[in-house]
Amino acid sequence: MKQSPPEPPAAGRTSGTVPPSRAVITESWRRMLRRGLDPDVGNHRTALAADALESLRRQSPLAGIVPTLREGLRSVADGERHVMAVADADGRVLWRTGGRSGRRTADRVNLAEGACWAEESAGTNGIGTAVVARTPLQITSTEHFVRAHHGWTCASAPLHDPRDGRLLGVVDISAPAAEVHPATLALVTAVARVAEGELRARHWQSVERLRSTAAPVLARLGGPAIAVDRYGWTAAVTGMAPVDRVALPATPQTGRVWLPSLGPCVLEPLPGGWLVRVGQAPGPAAPGRVVLELAGPRSWSVSVSGAMGSWSHHLSPRHAELLYVLALHREGRTAAQLAEALFGDPGRTVTVRAELSRLRRRLAGVLAHRPYRFADHVEVEVRGPQDPLDLLPFSTAPAVLAARRGRAAAQEVGPASRSRPASPEWR
Repeated sequence: MKQSPPEPPAAGRTSGTVPPSRAVITESWRRMLRRGLDPDVGNHRTALAADALESLRRQSPLAGIVPTLREGLRSVADGERHVMAVADADGRVLWRTGGRSGRRTADRVNLAEGACWAEESAGTNGIGTAVVARTPLQITSTEHFVRAHHGWTCASAPLHDPRDGRLLGVVDISAPAAEVHPATLALVTAVARVAEGELRARHWQSVERLRSTAAPVLARLGGPAIAVDRYGWTAAVTGMAPVDRVALPATPQTGRVWLPSLGPCVLEPLPGGWLVRVGQAPGPAAPGRVVLELAGPRSWSVSVSGAMGSWSHHLSPRHAELLYVLALHREGRTAAQLAEALFGDPGRTVTVRAELSRLRRRLAGVLAHRPYRFADHVEVEVRGPQDPLDLLPFSTAPAVLAARRGRAAAQEVGPASRSRPASPEWR
């Protein structure tokens, strides 16, 4: 007879303290229970065919750092019962290596190249949950949602693109629980940072190449201008104070554009980047509408539109949380109130101010301060997931947890009893 789904694990059940990551595990189990995932078999999708897998490998920015990951984790991954896997941002395993016994055991639970280990397929696990949580995680045997995975302990770390902060994928070490050293998670995390550093070094090499190309172009210009790469990082500047990075639209195009940190500009293509001519586009620059896109489980964005057209920007998990809280409170929040909403600790104002400083550089004219808020003239719309409980699934911020519970409760009341939603409207 089929067993009933397990209950979410009790955080910190083996000690008197609650480790920070355990709340992440509990939230993951709740997502699995809501989705009706079968804990006996999971929902593994068919592995990719060899040609499709090879295509994903060629396209993946991770391809160049796989040798670095393998070398850094060789002392662990070469263990007879260990497996190292590198997956993309969708939880799809692109590369796998390990000892003969480890590979054989991994095959039995479909931890194979081309297999999908996103949470919706494999339940709570090192790869899929790290994709959602965006933080290094160690998931021990019975913390896995699917019972077939209880024999494994996984240590995983996310890999981010240093150019724009996007999640590229996850590196994971898996082995029987008795074989996993307590320092494995620290090692995996350190090697992931080294690999990201390699990506960063390659990026700056490309910026240097752009600088040599752009220098003679800038020398001929009479007004302020900046040469930036495709991700907005500055290669050269003339006629104005230098900036580290310019927030470009998600899909830049030649012509007039409003940029949050610079106002009206004109974009012209350069080999490997863009020439930004500042103040060359007459007309109103102030944006009038902001759309906060939070419907996706793994990526979030903010779009700004006005008389000069539209602009969009990919959001980091922390910036998605901050903008969501500010959208809920149009009257504004102090740094202490935001720290309470994000961390449950009003004393963490330094972190909040630093993140908002970064956000305001990208959203000048949209965000105001004293208190921190969306500007009064801006219309704000929040687009959330169909299931309110899937709002920012990585987040354990008190404000987000309360919003999930509140919206889910409102949904259960029924449309006839529901009051009109507060601004910004959830669509």
